[in-house]
Amino acid sequence: MNDTPGWAPPGSSPSDEPDHGAQQQNEPADQPAPEQPTWGGQWARRQPPPGRWTASGRGPTPPQVPPAPTPGGGWGTGPHQPPAPRPGVIPLRPLAVSEILNGAVAIMRAHWRTVLGISLIVSIVVQGLITAATGLWFNDARGNESNVLDDRDVTVSQAMRAVGAALGDSGVTLLLGVLGTIVTTALLTVVTARAVLGRSVSTKEAWGGARPHLLQLCGLLLLIPAIAVAVIAAGMTPGLLLAFAGVHSEGAALASLGGFAAAGVAVWLWVRFSLAPPALMLEKQGIIKALRRSFKLVRGAWGRVFGIQLLAVVLVFIVGAIVEIPTSLIAMVIGGDNAMDWLSGESVSVSWTFLIVVGVGGVISSTITFPISAGVTALLYMDQRIRREALDLELARAAGMPGDPAEGHGKDQPTVASTSGN
Repeated sequence: MNDTPGWAPPGSSPSDEPDHGAQQQNEPADQPAPEQPTWGGQWARRQPPPGRWTASGRGPTPPQVPPAPTPGGGWGTGPHQPPAPRPGVIPLRPLAVSEILNGAVAIMRAHWRTVLGISLIVSIVVQGLITAATGLWFNDARGNESNVLDDRDVTVSQAMRAVGAALGDSGVTLLLGVLGTIVTTALLTVVTARAVLGRSVSTKEAWGGARPHLLQLCGLLLLIPAIAVAVIAAGMTPGLLLAFAGVHSEGAALASLGGFAAAGVAVWLWVRFSLAPPALMLEKQGIIKALRRSFKLVRGAWGRVFGIQLLAVVLVFIVGAIVEIPTSLIAMVIGGDNAMDWLSGESVSVSWTFLIVVGVGGVISSTITFPISAGVTALLYMDQRIRREALDLELARAAGMPGDPAEGHGKDQPTVASTSGN
């Protein structure tokens, strides 16, 4: 007997069974009833309805097997299943890749005041830190880097510091961008949960839903990058130790190889932990439990989650380029030759006017792209729970739509009370 939601046991209902206490018409009273054919023990007492008997009298036809249900609770789009309810921006069933990407854009369009307001605040903070770091630190770091790398007698430690300075600008920019994406994801998860149910939410309500978990969120923001950095550092440590011991070429090669291998492990872990922010916000989990929750939800679907996240990154890059290229051209016109030399690496400093114009373009770009990344991550989290835990039934109940939950469905499942915005 299959208890999967949307399935029914084979055979007829008890009301379809013949009355065994009454004698059949034209049947002698003293004649024993003919032996009923069976298909296993469960068919001995419960027979198919009369409409399934053949006209030739050879017995009943084999039982009709119902169509297989969808993994998310019995709703689907096939001819034998009712269409999935859609109270909000997505249908309540396992989602296709295009539906996740389109849903992220639909959330931004339907609730643009709240979404863009949150995104604008985060973008101003993130881009302000990037601009300040570039103007105060990396202008001087570029000059030191150029002097060191031009010296043929440079030591390994000096070369490593110069390489670190060279990668520092892009590394800090990437790190701050990722942190901004995680923060926006956490704050906009409340908006996404309401949008899935077809309900609106104000910026004040979104802040009220996220505020109790901000300290835990900050810990999560620090822990995930720290894990990635620790893994990469562990992979490069043997080569660095060998280089410091005097075996420079072999040590550098081993450090590079270990760094690449560790970077692959870090990416794998990052994807496994990518659903932790929405798990923390919606399920009211702690930091460690949220990481474990994400690890469990992504298990068996790493490639799919990675592919969708990669598509989101490509979409964000394209949208960001459309916005940032014109502002960068304006900044170069304002900055003159000094800006061109700085971009090519020939100059060690650039004016604050150039950095501010570039920063304004970054704010506009981030305000648009942060909600896309945040929406994709939140919808991926819901999609994985729909596939694994039939969250679509809980969402349908919260939206006040009819469902077909199986008996006992939802036991031992994580709470979804916050999904409905309560």
